[in-house]
Amino acid sequence: MSETIRIANDKLSVAVSPRGAETQSIMTSDGRSWLWNGDAEFWTGRAPILFPIVGKAPDDTITIDGQPYTMKQHGFARKFGFRLAEHSDTVCRLELEADARTKEIYPFDFRLSVAHVLEGATLKVVSTVVNSGDKPMPFGFGYHPAFNWPMPGMNKGHVHHVHLENDAEPFMVRLRDGLIDLTPLPSPFSKGLLALDHDYFVDDAMIFPEGAGDRLTLSAEDGPALHFTFENLPNLALWTKPGAPYICVEPWHGMAAAHGLGTELSARPSTKTLAPGESTDFTFTVTFDG
Repeated sequence: MSETIRIANDKLSVAVSPRGAETQSIMTSDGRSWLWNGDAEFWTGRAPILFPIVGKAPDDTITIDGQPYTMKQHGFARKFGFRLAEHSDTVCRLELEADARTKEIYPFDFRLSVAHVLEGATLKVVSTVVNSGDKPMPFGFGYHPAFNWPMPGMNKGHVHHVHLENDAEPFMVRLRDGLIDLTPLPSPFSKGLLALDHDYFVDDAMIFPEGAGDRLTLSAEDGPALHFTFENLPNLALWTKPGAPYICVEPWHGMAAAHGLGTELSARPSTKTLAPGESTDFTFTVTFDG
């Protein structure tokens, strides 16, 4: 399970772990490394896949049709081994299917497929969730990639910006005791632009339930830029531990349980429900520029 799967073209080289189908490294052809390295001093994650919940549940408990189940933060997919379903020079697809272990904590038949695809200087990650059972299946899904901040070749003196392509100023919510406080807060964006500052993260993640759009750019002053697109991922979070040398750009379809809404999985904000036999894709791309 420790051996990574590698894909590459003339622009990018990417390593993926079968454990959690998690991206382990992204390097451009000039040798620069863009993804956080998982240093345990700050955070051992790199780019975990969040399923079947995003964020925390009250007392690590979700309820499905009145029945309680233990569910740790961000779900179980990031901890489980995936099966290699497809591998070529530029494509790696891994799959996780429901089994006796998953049904003890999530009583549904499902298949989760995560494909990493290289297209020039773009990494595309397409995750497909299939309800292979005979009853409606509620769940949350999210990406949680961490990128080096400062970017390669930059330092702390270079201001880094997040720019929403729609130039919006979406309202923000925060976590309280790990759960969503639905009280809307003023947007930190001005005409779609945010200068990153570690002080923003003293109160944990900055979460934007709606309005951030499906395209943004993370850039360094007088330096490189990463261009992101999202499909079927209406929620956005930005997160780091204050002082840590990474920034997480997290598109989600689903959020942590909200205060006052209980433990029922279907009551969590932005929960997705698939009918029997249905499937849905969640797509995240990042293009490396400069």
